[in-house]
Amino acid sequence: MSSVSTLPLFHLYGDPLDDQAFDFIHVETISARSSMHDWTIRAHRHRDLFQVLLIEQGGGEMNYEAATLGFEAPAAILVPATAAHGFRFRVAETEGWVVSFTEDVAAALGEHSGGALMRLRLLATAPVVPLASAAECARLSTLCRDLHEERFLAREGFRLAMRGLLALIVIEAVRLAASRARSGTVTLRPADPVVDALRKLIEDNFRQQRLLAFYAAKLAMTPDRLNDHVKRATGVTAGHLIRQRILTEAKRQLVFTPQPIHEIAYDLGFSDPSHFARFFRQQTATTAHEFRARRGS
Repeated sequence: MSSVSTLPLFHLYGDPLDDQAFDFIHVETISARSSMHDWTIRAHRHRDLFQVLLIEQGGGEMNYEAATLGFEAPAAILVPATAAHGFRFRVAETEGWVVSFTEDVAAALGEHSGGALMRLRLLATAPVVPLASAAECARLSTLCRDLHEERFLAREGFRLAMRGLLALIVIEAVRLAASRARSGTVTLRPADPVVDALRKLIEDNFRQQRLLAFYAAKLAMTPDRLNDHVKRATGVTAGHLIRQRILTEAKRQLVFTPQPIHEIAYDLGFSDPSHFARFFRQQTATTAHEFRARRGS
């Protein structure tokens, strides 16, 4: 059965996909786009854009995967590529910045920037980052304004200047997010190439392949060695990453589509809806019907 697209897939919100997007950095105010859409950005995804939002004034509500999260200024919001997200900003009150970039930009900035991006992806599991002081907000705000000026004026050397400013924004966001999540100690470790390669393979194959042996063979490793490596790097097994990706897609389709549950099961590669029901209950301690009902679908 062919897969069902559960959410609109945009380049920037409202813009068609750009499969040629490379070395892309974009910055705009929140009002520039959201005011054209009645301050509501409906749930959608980006294929290859990471976004950092700075909420300087106002607030609102965010849909992030299957969760609904409130936010108030000052705050930063982290949205990794492929994550389902949407916003309802308080009308004409909310202001700030949206910085969007393809991940190849950060990778080209060098080892520490690449490490910061990996750290940012991990910290984005808690996407709303309240800022503790006006000084924290002001540091990010200044960087965003400088980035906007470089993009708008396009002076000599502006592309290099934009990369540098983006690196500073990413590192500042990492520091702030990590300080809220833990003790404030941040180690910008290089990205793990095996884990990155595994995540990409899972993204491309999770509907058809869920056996660890398939992914291990693609990475020229034994299943045990792959599991051990991933657990050392991330704290969870490779099998857990596979199951979580399937679960994330199941939740998306339950929340964002009216698709019957048995069709979702087949779409995700389950041979029988009862197998999907058992999987969902094991992973969430609830049924797919109960999960959908709680979300008001």
